[in-house]
Amino acid sequence: MGNGARVAWLLAVLFSAGSSTADISFWQMGGNAGLSWAGLDTASVLVDTSAQRTAIRPTYITPERSIFSFLSNWSGDKQPLSLDYFDGQRPRVWRRWDGDIRNGYQGAFLVDGDSTTYNPPSSSYGTLEWYTIDVAVPVPAFRFGFYTPSQGFRSDGLPLRDDAVPAYEISISAETTDAVAQSNQNQPVGQVIAAVRENFFTAVSIDFPKQYVRYVRYQRKPSTQDAQTSIIEQFGVGQAPRGSLGDFELFGEGIPQHAFYLSKIIHLGEELNFGRLFWQTTPMRMVDGSAVEDPTAQASLEVEVRTGRDDDPNIYHEFTDKGRERVVTRERFEKELKPPAVSGGQTQEGRPGIRASIRYDVEHWTYWSSPIVQSGRSLGLASGSFVQLKVNFNSGDFDSFVRLDSLWIERAPLLARRIIGEVARLDEPQPARGFTEVGLGEEIPFAYDLKIDFSGIESRGFDAVRIHTGQRARFIRLEMGEPLQQVDPAAAYARDGELEVHLPQRVMPGQSAPVRIVFATEIFTYATTFEGEVFDSQIETLPQPIEGGDASNALGTNSLRVFGAGRTAALQDLALSTPVITPNGDGANDEVSISYQLFRLPEPVPVALRAFALDGRQVAARSFAMQDSGPQRVRWDGRDEYGALLPPGLYLVEIVLQSQEPVARKLLTLGIAY
Repeated sequence: MGNGARVAWLLAVLFSAGSSTADISFWQMGGNAGLSWAGLDTASVLVDTSAQRTAIRPTYITPERSIFSFLSNWSGDKQPLSLDYFDGQRPRVWRRWDGDIRNGYQGAFLVDGDSTTYNPPSSSYGTLEWYTIDVAVPVPAFRFGFYTPSQGFRSDGLPLRDDAVPAYEISISAETTDAVAQSNQNQPVGQVIAAVRENFFTAVSIDFPKQYVRYVRYQRKPSTQDAQTSIIEQFGVGQAPRGSLGDFELFGEGIPQHAFYLSKIIHLGEELNFGRLFWQTTPMRMVDGSAVEDPTAQASLEVEVRTGRDDDPNIYHEFTDKGRERVVTRERFEKELKPPAVSGGQTQEGRPGIRASIRYDVEHWTYWSSPIVQSGRSLGLASGSFVQLKVNFNSGDFDSFVRLDSLWIERAPLLARRIIGEVARLDEPQPARGFTEVGLGEEIPFAYDLKIDFSGIESRGFDAVRIHTGQRARFIRLEMGEPLQQVDPAAAYARDGELEVHLPQRVMPGQSAPVRIVFATEIFTYATTFEGEVFDSQIETLPQPIEGGDASNALGTNSLRVFGAGRTAALQDLALSTPVITPNGDGANDEVSISYQLFRLPEPVPVALRAFALDGRQVAARSFAMQDSGPQRVRWDGRDEYGALLPPGLYLVEIVLQSQEPVARKLLTLGIAY
């Protein structure tokens, strides 16, 4: 954590401790006052929790141990049956296409460091045998190897320790490739580091330049030593081909490119509002095997958070005797129901006793927040009594890493049990299709209704509402009560991207009649969600997010989302403030103001101005800050990118977006005279 974040943390602590009007506390993991990192993880890949409560960091891989020994919870299937599996959160090793359901052929036997656990030789598929190893994250590696079992015999009496693999191919990759993604492929996953057609060594070691490796694929290849095996024997009948595997090994040294920590779902005891996320980190570097602080270390941290109101974010279903789905407990889903069987290439489902769908419980759980890369950022999540963290460590080289010393989240009591919001066009409160649609770039009046529920809690309520409109909004009126009646707000502020309305009276238990805010704004994207929050302007506490839903019988959208239509081009309405500039320093027409509107951009994009002579030569280019959908304006003083003033004359000027959205090219004529 930088000095600014440390200061913010100290000020927050001092404020909460010294002010009787503050209503904010902190929930913490790590450090001397927080929960212990160790034991609170539900999934972890190459994260060192040996510091217990105080800190966690990526594991430093040492060259004397196989990298596989640093990992646990291996799956023998390409698609693990675990309900909590996500790509990159669990190591896997699978046989052939997708793994082998037979207990005697688990790929995990071959990465456990024990050659007495192995897959016995099989005649099935003959030399068409391969294994794919996924260590979940890219790790710094320089050697791969394998060796025969230390005990046991083949059916022909040959000791397995002498049963060397006659021919093989080894390939590696740091990224997911088509050969990994497509389960029917036995091709190299990437770079081939060994292709041996005649091998007599029972222990094989393959060195390669140190690099990040996530996937390793071993493939048994045909050999002249297989010549005595008939075609029939190779493909399912007769003696197993030569070659037995006792274990795989992967060696390297350094910090993994990524490391991953997923906490358990943690019960906070009561439902709370959440504010900002803070953390304290220490950038470090490995020097001669020891970790030292290094402010220049190329490493970073990403944290994601989700909150919920019960202990499971999923809803589980089973099939009824009519082929429909009904909700069941997770225990029944996992322990009593069977997964759908696959027969003839088709999945057999729809029968009693068979698992049906798993759906995300959007009613009680938020989705994961966007990755937060800077301490002190707002979570923007709904209230909840449960929280779960996902921490990703990123390292820019083999030796750099960041240590996470502690992490804490602002929390405060609820302002209301629930605050439901609903929005619709003022002139179309009950849209026929159930959703609000407007023309892009048109100013439209909207009704924004709130329903407040205080059941089961004690609260002083709130006295202000903030709506995130995306563009500058125009406040029209405030209505309160039942029936709704127009009232004068205590204050109303229309700022860029948001509208803030202070109510003339506090909304609190016993005084929770509906609220309607009428405002007008423009929409510049295909879908805009008017997210909002209520807050108490009288004390220091956290705002409470407004949840989209059925807030009013008068409106028929049950949503805070509005859809835009029309306007196919991303850049429109390009105009110059003057046809001629005279950049002579007299303060009159020294520069031109270029206005335009941007539509349907999924995210902010870089914007540039280009100027051309009449013969088509580009004579100037200027870059501007990132810009998002909506009205925009830039200024140009007639100078090129080097600061030189263009000669007097006529020029063609255009605005360029570095975006995938279609932009119809439009050149405007501008004169320069001085």
